[in-house]
Amino acid sequence: MRTKKKKEAAVVSLCHFFAMAATHWEDSVKSLKGVILDMCGVLYDAGEDGGSPIPGSVEAVRRLKASDLQLRFCTNETQATREEFVAKLQRMGFDISVSEVFSPAPAAVAVLKERGLRPHLLVYDGVVPEFDSVEKANPNCVVIGDAAEKFSYQNLNDAFRVLMGLEKPVLFSLGRGKYYKEDDGLKLDVGVYMKALEYACDIEAEVIGKPDPMFFQKVLDDMGIQSHQTLMIGDDLVNDVGGAQHCGMKGVQVRTGKYRPSDEKHPTVTADGYVDNLAEAVDTILKLRGQ
Repeated sequence: MRTKKKKEAAVVSLCHFFAMAATHWEDSVKSLKGVILDMCGVLYDAGEDGGSPIPGSVEAVRRLKASDLQLRFCTNETQATREEFVAKLQRMGFDISVSEVFSPAPAAVAVLKERGLRPHLLVYDGVVPEFDSVEKANPNCVVIGDAAEKFSYQNLNDAFRVLMGLEKPVLFSLGRGKYYKEDDGLKLDVGVYMKALEYACDIEAEVIGKPDPMFFQKVLDDMGIQSHQTLMIGDDLVNDVGGAQHCGMKGVQVRTGKYRPSDEKHPTVTADGYVDNLAEAVDTILKLRGQ
């Protein structure tokens, strides 16, 4: 009889735990002062034609902007300059400005200038203009981003040779994602190639972008609020949600973009909540705040 009661108590306790976990992020909504949104996979799905907005996301952004919450956008997008990227989203109907968007390339330029480094670039052609203000002759470091088809054997080998020719090789990676989703399916991301260069050169890359804590901190500093007052919403469990949680924020994962059902059983990262899409998340936030 005691064994049966213990089992029943354990089941009740487990159910209580999952019920608490399911509402954990909702409990903190009233104390929020800001929201950070990932972009690709949350606002829109990428594609050859520039992509398309995820249903309900344009209106969700509009509703957040009309609320009393601060809003910023945090992306590891490195296939276009911020200006071009924002212009594309504006054409989709999003109310968004360049000053609200935080991406890795401008942050990398600041680091390069601060440390007097001259990069060998292995990035997508569209983002090269971000580095126009940086000296690139006689490179003493390598910067890689999501170069897509530019990740050829020749280009990777060129980057490898630069690193191996340095007494103290320095490799910067604009994010470390494994893959992302476009309209025609999943695509390998920069993290895969970062790992290849790390292995070949026996070094560890410096990541600029999510999930780097300093990258998130710059967003928080811009809003002038603390991490516990902020909610991150993303489709990448490790880099969006886990990165935000590591900084003290709550992290909610949307079931759009690169989301996989297995994310909800991840061995090391558990989101504070899961929603079907951004529209559902915003609806929940604003209802709980009486807006």
